[in-house]
Amino acid sequence: MSEEIKEMKTTGAEQVREEMDIHVDGSYSADQIEVLEGLEPVRVRPGMYIGSTDARGLHHLVQEIVDNSIDEAMAGFCDRVVVTLHDDGSVSVEDNGRGIPVAMHAKVKKSALEVALTILHAGGKFGTGGYKVSGGLHGVGVSVVNALSEWLQADVYRDGYHFRQTYKRGVPQTQVEQLEQSDRRGTVIRFLPDAQIFDEGTSFQYDLLRNRLRQLAFLNRGLTIVIREEHGRSEDSFCYEGGIISYVEYLDRDRESVQEAPLYLSSVKDDSSVEVALEFCKEEYRENVYSFANNIVTAEGGVHLVGFKNGITRAMNDYAREFKFLKPTDKNLEGEEVREGVTAVISVKLTNPQFEGQTKTKLGNAEIRSVVENAVYSGVQTYLQENPAVAKTLVDKCLMARRAREAARKAREQVRKTALGSTSLPGKLWDCSSRDPKECEIYLVEGDSAGGSAKQGRDSRFQAILPLRGKILNVEKTRVDRMMANAEINAMITAFGAGYDDEFDASKLRYDRIICMTDADVDGSHIRTLLLTFFFRHMRPLIEGGHVYIAQPPLYKVSRGKTDLYYYSDEELNRALEEQGRTGISIQRYKGLGEMDYNQLWDTTMNPETRTLLKVTMEDAIVADEIFTVLMGDQVEPRRQFIEDNAKLVANLDV
Repeated sequence: MSEEIKEMKTTGAEQVREEMDIHVDGSYSADQIEVLEGLEPVRVRPGMYIGSTDARGLHHLVQEIVDNSIDEAMAGFCDRVVVTLHDDGSVSVEDNGRGIPVAMHAKVKKSALEVALTILHAGGKFGTGGYKVSGGLHGVGVSVVNALSEWLQADVYRDGYHFRQTYKRGVPQTQVEQLEQSDRRGTVIRFLPDAQIFDEGTSFQYDLLRNRLRQLAFLNRGLTIVIREEHGRSEDSFCYEGGIISYVEYLDRDRESVQEAPLYLSSVKDDSSVEVALEFCKEEYRENVYSFANNIVTAEGGVHLVGFKNGITRAMNDYAREFKFLKPTDKNLEGEEVREGVTAVISVKLTNPQFEGQTKTKLGNAEIRSVVENAVYSGVQTYLQENPAVAKTLVDKCLMARRAREAARKAREQVRKTALGSTSLPGKLWDCSSRDPKECEIYLVEGDSAGGSAKQGRDSRFQAILPLRGKILNVEKTRVDRMMANAEINAMITAFGAGYDDEFDASKLRYDRIICMTDADVDGSHIRTLLLTFFFRHMRPLIEGGHVYIAQPPLYKVSRGKTDLYYYSDEELNRALEEQGRTGISIQRYKGLGEMDYNQLWDTTMNPETRTLLKVTMEDAIVADEIFTVLMGDQVEPRRQFIEDNAKLVANLDV
């Protein structure tokens, strides 16, 4: 390539040309075709195999190894899995399964252990009889982890001996060694993620792994899963004999159920099995349905979820018709009306699942749909007929949901006519002059006083200000029709311009950054939580798309002569005072944003060059859902327990 082209910013077609080394004159010869062998493709394009090289991709490495142990459990050969986070940054996964085979592979002429660890798409999950049901279906799990690790050590206990092999960035450093005799059984994989690969560091989050491992324990009845930090700093052990029944009880531990216990349904057809657990909650207006296939979270649903929805809707309508809750002239109950307030876990296990891509987020096996639908229909029908009092309560709840849904539809129409169908904006909004959403941001400011300071201090070219009066409605405890009657919520929907719920369209968003700027006190924290609850429940793509931020105003101003310095926490202030001394200074603690003049607010909280913003992320939707329900729901005891459990980690927990 010419020097001129090398210096160009490589985007679009130019980047493709540079990566493929196509000559400027258009020549394209055989010697320009690069062949990547072994595990090289994984290191060159890790995102293709683990989704990303951020924290999510890092934690996916552990999941890949754990999935192999879970496969042993589903095959009936393992009842305990232990995940250990070691002090050196490595992690080990130990199971008491059969142990990876170590004998010579007839075709490759290498140990089967080395084949599994160094060759993509190699494993016992391709119809050879090793596994009947498996979550790690592509045979890339342990080999990908090996490729993306600075080092990996595999210890296998089988056939009366301890075997070991070590690797460095996917390359074997030793042959498979036969060590001491041992009556143990199982596999231990220990690895250190490669810092050259993961751009956000290689530190594992204990809580994130714990939540996923707890979920796996629910989905595999009787399996014990342990996660611990080395030297006993933290340890959790999970084992649930109730399986997904226990899972539903756990999800609804802070909600009041209509039923005495969750309804459990199961069915087996050929080599496929279906389990469903569900219950309806009082004063709950959302559905909380989670689906899994071979222990894999199917975040985008699939045919098993469709089968569940069809089955429960058909059962409820047939019952309502048979017992005259619906008149002949009434329309059938809609699925959303039937599922209002339901919590359900759907777990299917099948021999040859068809997922959309390696990320496995949507199940496509058409045959499982009817299995789930029939199991749910017959099971719910039987339950309703055997429990007429509960059935009446549920049908009445559906009919009430219908009335509320109609009121919400009218409210939506009004919003569509005003907020989405016209150019009118809230009167209290101080908009920015730019019309390019990518460079625009809106501050949601607590109170008119702080709003006035923010208006004066902002850069009006790209910063909009929307002051909010008081605390917005807690949407966790209310239906959509009541929510739409709230002036502050209406103002936000109108200002953002993208709609809400199923009609939310991120392409119509008027601001790329939505910044919550509230006082650094209990009330400000409560308002911020109410805002985040609203976004999470009714504008979730805002959080998923990384559009929501929390402003970080200072807590203190320290003046020394003509110099003002700002500090954002007690720890930061105390550290500064220890270093610089306390003589000749004055300290002001800000009780609220309104105490700052517009210059101070700009310098500390709104200036892109000097401000600190916290991006709101959603690592795990189920965990996030639980936290919002605990903090904003009706049940006091779970909220108190949450505060007690977390108070030792957070000095000042404002909820």
